[in-house]
Amino acid sequence: MTHTAYKGKRVLVTGHTGFKGSWLSLWLTRLGARVSGLALEPDTDPSLYTEARIGDRVESLIGDIRDPELVREAVAGFAPQIIFHLAAQPLVRRGYAEPLRTFGTNVMGTANVLEAARHTNSVKAIVVVTSDKCYREDAASLGYRESDPLGGHDPYSASKAAAELATSAWRASYGNTPGAPLIATARAGNVIGGGDWASDRLVPDLWRAARAGRTALIRNPSAIRPWQHVLEPLSGYLMLGARLLGGHADAADAWNFGPALVDMESVEALCEHMCPLLGASWSRDRSPQPREAPMLRLDSSKAMVHLGWQPRFNFEEAVALTGDWYKRHAAGEDARQLCEDRIERFERSRGRR
Repeated sequence: MTHTAYKGKRVLVTGHTGFKGSWLSLWLTRLGARVSGLALEPDTDPSLYTEARIGDRVESLIGDIRDPELVREAVAGFAPQIIFHLAAQPLVRRGYAEPLRTFGTNVMGTANVLEAARHTNSVKAIVVVTSDKCYREDAASLGYRESDPLGGHDPYSASKAAAELATSAWRASYGNTPGAPLIATARAGNVIGGGDWASDRLVPDLWRAARAGRTALIRNPSAIRPWQHVLEPLSGYLMLGARLLGGHADAADAWNFGPALVDMESVEALCEHMCPLLGASWSRDRSPQPREAPMLRLDSSKAMVHLGWQPRFNFEEAVALTGDWYKRHAAGEDARQLCEDRIERFERSRGRR
């Protein structure tokens, strides 16, 4: 269904210049979609958007989703049939430093996209991407489920919970209007994969340290996170979007897309597996740090049962694929081709859980 659902469809990806947005835009073009994008300029140099020449395949508009008039004009002009809303301020520690920008982008930006779509007749489906950090912290949880309470002790996490609430409000308030789009939210784990050069993320930090010949300082080695290769949640978004485009109202809900529970590992474990692949080294950063959740686990059984989605790579495979991408790119291989090869390999693979 996913492979045929997007052929010839007009798709808008907000945040298409980011790490996940670039991968998703490239995948959608492979599926035959006519992709447009709305986002800020890439905020890293290098960036996957530039290195993989995503702009060659996407009709791109550079702008800020906090501007409601710009968003309204963009959505009306592109006239998409489905929107994947990924544009966000995506970093926990930046949220501490820039709380107003974080709430403005993640909450009001989401509201701007939803409201613009509500007034654009072409839009039939919307997938709003939030985060595993939208849940109210519960140290005893063996895996957050979609029915668990939302919350957030820091600005970033709270803004993602608020984006979930805003989306739910739009769905409840306007979803019964004739012709209204079906709206779902997607909550993914911590993604890794080639082409991520964002600041303050673990794998890019290890990569930069290795290139600079220094030891990476890691702030929370014992923290448990739902690590997954970037193509895992993206495949979930595509499956979910296909269901919405098919008119399945039961899919207009919240969905988790995370690794199998046995593959949720510590920051230290990721460092120990990744450093040999990148030629990196690490040590613990003992300076004072803003608070972050010590453990995050996702229960994705709902997506497995009702969407047929399931993880395809285990932890070791996800790490190996990520490290291999960076090594081959550093050796001069083309970023777009590396991504195309990964997507093709993923499409050929089968879930194992």
